[in-house]
Amino acid sequence: MDAFAPLPPKWTNQAIHAYEFCCPSCKSSSREAEKVWVNRRSPVTTENHRRKWQEFYSCQCGCVWWAWSSDRPPTDLSIPQDINPSS
Repeated sequence: MDAFAPLPPKWTNQAIHAYEFCCPSCKSSSREAEKVWVNRRSPVTTENHRRKWQEFYSCQCGCVWWAWSSDRPPTDLSIPQDINPSS
């Protein structure tokens, strides 16, 4: 599956808007989704001139949901600020 495919997969047609960045049905995170598609063809520009996209997720519980990319919580995968701690 290509999360960046130019055309939306059919399963996205049944998506509901999640106002928290998790499955509205079972509260699973986006990382637990079985399928993902990002609608990069139709960005929305915010009032401070940033872009956001719709991200679609098909959850393991059967719920299909979408949320704005700008609503995604911060990741814990970032590089630490100090990779060489002083002794």
